[in-house]
Amino acid sequence: MDFITAVILGIVEGLTEFIPVSSTGHMILTAKVMGYNDQTSMMKTFEIVIQLGAILAIAIVYWRRILNLLGWSHSEPLSRQGAKVKRLNLLHVFLGIAPALVVAFFAKDFIKSLFSAQTVLYALVTGGIFMIFAEWYNKKRSRITSHELDDMTYKQALLIGLYQIISVLWPGFSRSGSTMSGGMLSGVSYKASADFSFLIAIPIMCAATGYELLESYQNFTSDVLGVFVAGFIISFIVAYFVVLAFMKLIQKIRLTHFAIYRFVLAAVFWLFIMR
Repeated sequence: MDFITAVILGIVEGLTEFIPVSSTGHMILTAKVMGYNDQTSMMKTFEIVIQLGAILAIAIVYWRRILNLLGWSHSEPLSRQGAKVKRLNLLHVFLGIAPALVVAFFAKDFIKSLFSAQTVLYALVTGGIFMIFAEWYNKKRSRITSHELDDMTYKQALLIGLYQIISVLWPGFSRSGSTMSGGMLSGVSYKASADFSFLIAIPIMCAATGYELLESYQNFTSDVLGVFVAGFIISFIVAYFVVLAFMKLIQKIRLTHFAIYRFVLAAVFWLFIMR
């Protein structure tokens, strides 16, 4: 592990963690290109560290919403008649993350056995097709019932959580891709689905990285601390600006555009690197 590798992996993690292209898939493919073993204990610990940088970035972007969820903000939205209006709460978040956490806990060994470049390529293509279908279905059927995040129902939150299981069981499918697509298939708007996907990423990634840290904390030694810090900072900075840019351009960048990128990436790897 050196600073150049740390910077490259930090950039890859920051660029891909919250957009529907699969950060896990990109990390596996990057390992293939750079020729290092991403399954070593030290490398897995480093990947945890840069994921924490990405988590911090999304937490800062959504800090007001997080305070509201935790009840630390006393402002209550009111309707024109002065009555309190519904808004997203912790139960929505719980329903959005519980299915994936349960499956990940009981199937963790099976999931780890699926980590390979070939598995990722299949997932990139299949996930891309799923995203295109979700966007078509949402637009064709005009089934949007929740245009804003606060309009989301408990049923929609649970459905998104169930769709997220696909990405847990299939490395490379993309957590954000499955949740955004699941939201659109459940009647949630593209923007609200993206907001919810980013928001539930915080607890689910904290749970996953926390569990992994308990198993690999011994790798935090003084000789690699500088490299870990560099990767953390790079991942944080890149992820922060990627999320801001995505939310700003969300009406111009559709799921179909990400799907096309996934197809091209899978084709390039299959033709020029996997052969």
